[in-house]
Amino acid sequence: MTPDVDILMMLFAVAAVAGWVDVIAGGGGLITTPALLLAGVPPAATLATNKLQGSAGTLISSLYFVRQGEVNLRNIRHLILATFVGSLVGAWLVLRIDASQLMAYLPVLLVAIALYFLFSPNIGDVDSTPKLGLIAFALLACPLLGFYDGFFGPGTGSFMMLAFVALAGFRVSKATAHTKVLNFTSNVASLLYFIFYGDIYWMIGAVMVAGQLLGSLTGSRMVLNNGSKLVKPVVVTVCLLMSANLVYKHFYSTIVSI
Repeated sequence: MTPDVDILMMLFAVAAVAGWVDVIAGGGGLITTPALLLAGVPPAATLATNKLQGSAGTLISSLYFVRQGEVNLRNIRHLILATFVGSLVGAWLVLRIDASQLMAYLPVLLVAIALYFLFSPNIGDVDSTPKLGLIAFALLACPLLGFYDGFFGPGTGSFMMLAFVALAGFRVSKATAHTKVLNFTSNVASLLYFIFYGDIYWMIGAVMVAGQLLGSLTGSRMVLNNGSKLVKPVVVTVCLLMSANLVYKHFYSTIVSI
């Protein structure tokens, strides 16, 4: 597939916006996936190409947070390993069974995340008392989060951020930084499967990677400079918009099928 220049420019802009949103709140894939389908990319190739550009975005933001000292990779190596294994299992399973039934439950979960970030008094720019230590977090939360991203994917960044805030007691900027590292880990694990078994559109992927570079770096800087003042309202807004969009698509497809 050799897309027109205007299509490539549109996908670049979409990837930049999605990269910015994904760093701050997660859910960037719900922006890029419809854009790829609209550009005429087949569904299977859309999933593979989207995982490629999403991996680049999370890599860029992860490197930025590590260089800024917000993440110590040595201290979270067990979290990274557990997430990677969980994502591999999820990617293996999604090639064998239909994961679309999960879409019916996703809007409810996204609304729950929005309400938690909106009303919880524990979310701010200071660490709170953790409910789980990092070892327990690695054993209990990380495999499930990685599995979800490899198996299904939408909203993974929001779920990871919620887990770090609610269970590990991380402040918002710290949770966002660690979310990007684990999200990159799960993206890479499932991307390996798509490279071998999927059909990646490399030209489109390269253009969207450039857009992700712009959006992810901009979003990463804004997270560290603004903390919860930026992250909380964006998370609430994005989760509610994603939920409304998913509900609309569900009812629309139901009406069309009737």
